[in-house]
Amino acid sequence: MKIETKCLHEGYQRKNGDPGALPIVQSTTYVFDSTQHIADLFDMPTEYMYSRFANHTVDAVEKKIAALEGGAAAMCTTSGQAASLLSVLNLCNAGDSIIAISSLYGGTINLFAVSLKKFGIKCIFVDPEATDEELQNALEPNTKLVFGETLANPALNVFDIERFANFAHRNKIPLIVDNTFPTPILCRPIEFGADIVIHSTTKYMDGHALQGGGVIVDSGNFDWTNGKFPEFTEPDESYHGVVYSETFGNIAYIIKARMQLMRDFGCYPAANSAFLLNLGLETLAVRMAKYCENAMTVAEFLKNNENVESVSYPALEGDKYHERAKKYLPNGTSGVISFVIKGGRERATRFMDALKLASREVHVADIRTCVLHPASMTHRQLTDEQLIAAGINAGLIRFSVGLENTDDILDDLKQAFANS
Repeated sequence: MKIETKCLHEGYQRKNGDPGALPIVQSTTYVFDSTQHIADLFDMPTEYMYSRFANHTVDAVEKKIAALEGGAAAMCTTSGQAASLLSVLNLCNAGDSIIAISSLYGGTINLFAVSLKKFGIKCIFVDPEATDEELQNALEPNTKLVFGETLANPALNVFDIERFANFAHRNKIPLIVDNTFPTPILCRPIEFGADIVIHSTTKYMDGHALQGGGVIVDSGNFDWTNGKFPEFTEPDESYHGVVYSETFGNIAYIIKARMQLMRDFGCYPAANSAFLLNLGLETLAVRMAKYCENAMTVAEFLKNNENVESVSYPALEGDKYHERAKKYLPNGTSGVISFVIKGGRERATRFMDALKLASREVHVADIRTCVLHPASMTHRQLTDEQLIAAGINAGLIRFSVGLENTDDILDDLKQAFANS
C-alpha cells in the first residue's frame, strides 16, 4: 500500500462482523483459562498480559506507525520525552555515554545533559555540521548510540541522516532519529540508515492538541550481536533468563524496551489516547501536504518583509539547508517556520502579544496556527551559549502554520507587525 492508504488501513485489521472503526479496549486486565497460560506469557509475551505495557487499541496504533515508518515494530509511550528517555535507557547503563547533535529540542537537551547525568550516562554534544574527524574524536569506548533530529526544533536544521548513520555503523552503534516534525509522510529516516526512530505524537501525528504521546520505532535492521550490547545476547535474569537476540530476532530492541523498561517505568498510554491518536493518523497525509503548502506561502511573505531579519524554512530557495532538504524532505519541510524579528527579545514579545488569530501557546504542529518565543519559553532553561549552539537567537520566533486560509494568517501577521 502507498503511505496515504497505510494511514487508513494499517494496524487494525477488520474481520467479518468487526467494528468499522478501531475499538477502544478500555480494560486494565485480561483473563486466561489457566495458571499455566499466564506462566507461559511471562516466558514468551506474545499476547496481552496487562495494560501497563500492552493494550489492544494501543497495539493497533503501534503497528500502524511501524508500517508508516517502514519499521519492524513500535512501542507507544505517554510523551515524546518518555520515548526519548526509553530509547536511550534501552541501550545504556551507568558509565556509558551517548553522542547527540547540539541543535536538539530544548527539552531533549535538558533530558540528556541533566537528567541522564543523574543516571550516570554522559551526553557528548556535537555540532550537526561536525566533520567526520570531529565526530570520531567525540566517540568514547563506552559510547552506545548517536542521536539526532530530522528537523531541529526550533532552529530547523536538516539533519544529515545518512552521514551520521554511516558514522554510527562504522563504530558498531545505532543511530536514533527524532522524526517528529516531518512525520513519516515527509521523511522516513530508516530509508537513510537510521536504526531507531522516535516521535512526539503530541505534534502532527495527533494534530489536534488532544493528548500527549510518544512512540519508538525499531527498524529491525541493527545487529545487536556485534559484541557491544551484551544485554541483548546474555540472559536477562529479571525476565526468566530470556536472551533477546535469540528469542526475538530483529525485534529484540523493542521487545527488550517493553519487557524491561515499560514493565518498570509504566509510561504506557491509555486506550482512549491511542484511539484519538489513530484519528489523527488517518488524516496525517492530507494534513501534512496542506501544512507545507500554507507554510511556504507564509515563509515567502516573511522572507520579503522589512520587519524580519531572517527566515529559516528549508523548503525556501536560498535557505541554508535547502539542498539537503531536497534529499531528505523532497515533499515539504512541515508547517513550522522560524524567523528572527528585528528588534530582538522585546520586539518579539510585543509582536506575539499583538497576534489575534495565532495562539500563544507551548505547543507546535497543531491544526491551528500557534506561535512561541523559544528563548523565554521552551528553551529558557538553556544558557546563552546553549541557545547559540541550538541555533536560537533571542529574537527568534517559532511560527507553526495551521490549516486556516493563508489570507487570514497573513492578515494577522501584517497587523501584528504594525502594532509591535
